[in-house]
Amino acid sequence: QVQLGESGGGLVQAGGSLRLSCAASGRTFSSYDMGWFRQALGKEREFVATISWNGGRTYYADSVKGRFTISRDNAKNTIYLQMNSLKPEDTAVYYCAAANIPVHTTTPPGAFRYWGQGTQVTVSS
Repeated sequence: QVQLGESGGGLVQAGGSLRLSCAASGRTFSSYDMGWFRQALGKEREFVATISWNGGRTYYADSVKGRFTISRDNAKNTIYLQMNSLKPEDTAVYYCAAANIPVHTTTPPGAFRYWGQGTQVTVSS
């Protein structure tokens, strides 16, 4: 079993940056592909980025490509989402998730086995 906990959210002005972290418990963290999703108020949860178990493959939503970077440190059981050039439309609750299958841009949220509780990111204009 894997337990996930996000941190690093907050309020930032448009054009600013934030780095989200997702700390995981469990000895098998390094065997999981991981992802970041977000859910804005009144909208469905949407894919943001994923990273393979060894960090060798990363995928991004078109809306964040070139601005966000996903990374992981298996020694620290942590993944990160560096978010630059933030826009008001990036405002959402951000969730990290773990999957025990290879993931990519079209992997649905239901394929991820474990989820964190989410962290709020608010970008003001």
